[in-house]
Order: sequence, then structure tokens, then C-alpha cells
Amino acid sequence: MSIDNDNEIKWEELKNLSAREIEKESRKILSIMTLEEKVNQMSGDATIFREGLSMLKRYNAKPITAGTDRKLGIPGIKFTDGPRGVVMGNSTCFPVSMARGATWDIDLEQKVGDIIGIEAKAQGANFFGGVCINLLRHPLWGRAQETYGEDPIILGKMGVALLKGVQKHIMACAKHYAANSIENARFKIDVRMDERTLREVYLPHFKRCVKEGVASIMSAYNKVNGEYCGHNSHLLREILKNDWKFEGFVITDFIWGIRNGKKAVNAGVDIEMPFRWKMKPNKLINLVKNKEIPVEYIDDAVFRILRQKLRFNYDEDPNFYNKNKIACEEHAKIALEVARKSIVLLKNENKLLPLNRNKIKKIAVIGKFADRPNIGDHGSSRVYPPYVITPLQGIIKAAGNSIEVIYSNGKNINGIKENIKDADAVIIIAGYSYKDEGENIFLIGGDRKSLELRPYDQELIIKISEINKNCIVALEGGSAIIIESWKEKIPAILMMWYPGMEGGTALGEIIFGDINPSGKLPIVFPKSLEQLPFFSNKVDTIEYGYFHGYKLIEKNNDIPAFPFGFGLSYTTYSYNNLRLDKTQIDANGEITIKVDITNKGPMDGEEIVQLYIGYKNSKINRPVKDLKDFQRIKLDNGETKTVEFKLKASDLAYYDINTSSWKIEEIQYIVYVGPSSRSQDLLTAKFNLSV
Repeated sequence: MSIDNDNEIKWEELKNLSAREIEKESRKILSIMTLEEKVNQMSGDATIFREGLSMLKRYNAKPITAGTDRKLGIPGIKFTDGPRGVVMGNSTCFPVSMARGATWDIDLEQKVGDIIGIEAKAQGANFFGGVCINLLRHPLWGRAQETYGEDPIILGKMGVALLKGVQKHIMACAKHYAANSIENARFKIDVRMDERTLREVYLPHFKRCVKEGVASIMSAYNKVNGEYCGHNSHLLREILKNDWKFEGFVITDFIWGIRNGKKAVNAGVDIEMPFRWKMKPNKLINLVKNKEIPVEYIDDAVFRILRQKLRFNYDEDPNFYNKNKIACEEHAKIALEVARKSIVLLKNENKLLPLNRNKIKKIAVIGKFADRPNIGDHGSSRVYPPYVITPLQGIIKAAGNSIEVIYSNGKNINGIKENIKDADAVIIIAGYSYKDEGENIFLIGGDRKSLELRPYDQELIIKISEINKNCIVALEGGSAIIIESWKEKIPAILMMWYPGMEGGTALGEIIFGDINPSGKLPIVFPKSLEQLPFFSNKVDTIEYGYFHGYKLIEKNNDIPAFPFGFGLSYTTYSYNNLRLDKTQIDANGEITIKVDITNKGPMDGEEIVQLYIGYKNSKINRPVKDLKDFQRIKLDNGETKTVEFKLKASDLAYYDINTSSWKIEEIQYIVYVGPSSRSQDLLTAKFNLSV
């Protein structure tokens, strides 16, 4: 063992260990530690007055450490935040997570994680706290942009992809556990729900990350069923650590993540971040001595911490993890690829897009966001890239030298009315910024006040559409936008989200047809607030029902503005020959589902094939259908590919609150496969299940 006679651990000799060696060495290290040394591992190293004040100037400018023990030779957790890139330095800024959810691209998201891991480690971090997989229950949520969408399947698959990429290099943390989806009331709100809703809707994506070996879970600020998440033994001990066999450690969200150290440790918290406040070492020692915290809980927490520190004690090649990698050309290219694949074409009447450079002489670009770097929230997820390509810059570059591009911020349309009138096309950039939505800090950001654009922007869009019929609106924002007041007046609409440092480049390429749009909505776009569940950030308690998003709209037999999974292309795809390898399975069975997809032209493209399952004559309240899997495929013009899905009987289970167990119904199941959740887009087949 790498421990000398003075009980100093030679950490450099404990690299690249096997899983068995990690368990053994963690136990040995734990066995030589005093209680004081153990509890030292369980809180952040920062002080409120020194590091705390520097965080106010620029949050997470350098790694935030926890559990550093120089005497024993145990390194600390070195935290950097996310999720759209490394918040330290001038790192690569990717499109926000919601935009990346719109790519439905698992392989690409793993590349994003790989880059984040490299850039974090090159800047001294060993822990990435940015695998945000909170489910979007309502698009008014201010931090919607930080997550991947409204469905547990997208959240789970994308979250796993990100953590796999990151964990090639450093530890990853999935957050905020659990049911964190109201920003302004996050410190006090009590989210009430039944156990089935908790297990089926708000936890499956966390469970998937645990199964794939995520190093850490961050507890949320809010309460769930009457108890703060950081004090919630049902969430942390019973479900996470006991039911799911989680081997990592639990950290708190920052500062207000817990209110009581005794309750937190007994519930299952392992590290308080970023300060030694409610879990100060001397407080924990006294609580253990007074038998108010079992010493076994301390040992379990420290063992979990040591195990992950050793697991990620990789070799560090300075020639690989160096600052030349940060926002390098290779990484910027991936940011551009994500932006290209994330933009969703919502409408393209009369095939206005793509614009033909050979037939256009002049275009107008309108809106204050056209010439403004607008890459998302200015809270804990803020990234400071070395540059940002704005929509105007991207459009000018894509237009080339032969097309005149005029620009106006939109404040004086009458002054450029004639230029707009004779333009071949007008591109309006509208939406939101960090002032409208994001982390609620000093009254900036927070939950949105409305899902519609500002009245001025709506009027501007309508006025311009009356001057020039060839209008294209590109929207920036973190979640759904209601556009009913002007949707019918505009022939072409694009959803850009917050598109990262290369977003303007991607927009220009799509507008002029250099790139075929392929993004699809990871959330439903409603026609009105009435189609959504109740939302308020001014209440102390809120009920979260089983249904939200596309499942609620379908349950109510309603029609959204744009359905979940929807997105247009410049080419046409046809779905044919849906087939199952069997029509009957048992409770241990698996069914293979195949479908043929053809690109009928005129461009090469990429399609997102979606698998949903419906439930015939179910005895419990279930969705009309719910997403079970998806694949993104590339299809050249005229090419046909066969897509194959594997569906296990266990994927059909529901949580029975009477028996506290998962059950599979003996009913008929309906298979839906297509390009969106919209019923007319889907092929169907059926199979039966016998228990």
C-alpha cells in the first residue's frame, strides 16, 4: 500500500487502478484516518469572506475545492461548473443544453463532454458539475436552457452521453436531484407528487446516469414532499444509495443546499459545497460523539469520496492537457457542428428557405439580437468564450460579396422602410436574453414572465411582414415561445435557442442552404398557457402531476403549435415497412422493431427517427403514448436505411404505489414510429404481452 510510516498517502502511486484495487485502497486509506481527517473530506475548502467575495466578482474563475488534505496527501475535489462549457477561463462555448437536446445526437453530445473534460482538466479541475438533467415541466422555468428537454428518455440518453465524454478525463456530477424546475422559488418551494410520478417522470434519467457510473449527484435546493432535497433520506438513502446502488458521492447545491448539517448527513449528503457552514468539521465531530450522527454514515461518505478520487486519479499528460486546447480550432468546429444540428426549422411556407444566392441581390437583417452576442444565462452556467459569431456576422459571411446586406436594430423601421420593401428577403432575429430568463441572481434572469415575445417585438414582426412578404424569423431563447399572434404572417420560422460561440455561422449556412436543418424539438411548443400545467413561482407548495408537455396535451386531445419531436428539413423523408419480429412476448422478453427510411431528395440530410409506445386498455392512467427510444441517421439523396430498435418488456413497466414495485401490464401495446410525436406522422404496429 502507498502509505508511509507517517501515514502520508503517496497519491501519485495510486493511479490507473482496477475497480478491485480502488475498493481495497479506499478501505485502507479510510482505516488510517482520524475522525477529524474524515470529516475534513466532507465540506468545501472555501471561506465565505475570501473565496466567497472573489466568486461575486467572477464565479468559478478557478476550481472550487473541497476535501483537500495536504498532511495526508489526499487531493481535493476541484469543481468547475457548466453545462454549456467550462465556466473558467475563455473556454469553448457550446449551444445550451436545450439546443443540444434538439440535436438528438448522442455521439455528438459525447464529443461535447470529451472537450469539456479536456478543457476543464487543462485548467486545473477534476470535477465537472454540469450534467444538468432536470426535467422541463413548464417552459416558463428560467433555467430551462440548462437541461435537454421535457422527456426522461432524452434527458437520460443525453445526460449519459455527456458524462461518458467528461469522465474520460475527470469526474462528472448529475444535477439537480430532484424535481428542480421553478427558479425564483427554488430555495423554499415544496414540490408535492405521488411516488409513481416521482419514480416514472422525475427520476428515471438520474437512474440512467447512476447505472452508467456517474461519479456524483448534486442535491437540489427545493423540497420534495415536505423535506428539503438535501435532508431527504427517501431520495438520497432509500432510492439513490439503496435501491439504485449508487457508488458515487452526493454534494449539495451551493450555499443554501442544506439548512442543517445533522439532517443532511443522516439523509445521505456526503459533501457540503462550497463552504464549511452547516457541515463544519467540528460540528460533525460533536454530532458523532453525541451519537446524533452514526459514525458509519461518516465512514460511508468518506469511503465514497475516496473511491471516486481514486477512480479518476488518471495520468495527466501536460502535453495533452494544456491551455492550447482551450477553445482551439478543433473544439470550435464541434461547437459549430452542434449549432448546425440544433437549429429547428419550424415553418417553411412555399419553400422560402433556403435562399438562393444566384437569385438574390439584397437582404435586410432586423433586430437588436442580430448584432449582439446572445449565448445564454449570466448565472452559474455562464461561459466566457474568446469570440462569438453573431447572427448578423454569420449571415453576412454566408451571403458572400454579391449580396447587399443591410441591418437595422428595429427601432426605426420607417427610416429604412424602402430598403425593407425592395429587399429579396428580410431576416428578423428576435427572442430573449439573460435578462429575461436564467438563474435568478440579484433580480436578473429568473423565470420568464411570459412565453410570448415582448409586445414591441410582436408588433415589429407584424409590421415588417406587411412591408415585405418574404420574412424569415429566427428565434433565440431557452425553451418554448408562443408565436400565435404572428405565426400565420411569417412564411419561414427557425428556432436557434442560445446557439453558442459559432451560432451565427450555423444560422447563415442554414439560411443559404449550405447546411440542411435537422434539429427537432425536445419540448412541445404550445399555442397557449392553457395547454400547460399550472405554474407559479410565488407559492410555497405546488403539486406536480403525472402529465406535462406533449403527454398532457395528448391526454386532453388538444393540438399544440408544434409537437414534441417536430422539425422540418429541406429534403423529404418517407417511412415504410414498419415490422416487428414477434407479436407476443412475456415479462422477460424483448421485441425487435424495424422501419425503412428513405430520403426522397433534393438534399442529403439527417433524420431523427422516434419510437413511441401506447397502451391499449390499460387499467392505470397512462399517456396516449410515450417516447421509448430514438436514433439519428444520415441519409444521402435517394438513400434508404433500415433503423432497428430493441424494446424490452421491462421498458413497459409502471411503478405500483400499492406494492412499491415495478409491474408490467398484460395488455396490448401499440408501436409508433415516425419523425415526430404527431399522430399523422406515425406508422403503427401492435404486440401483446403475457405476464
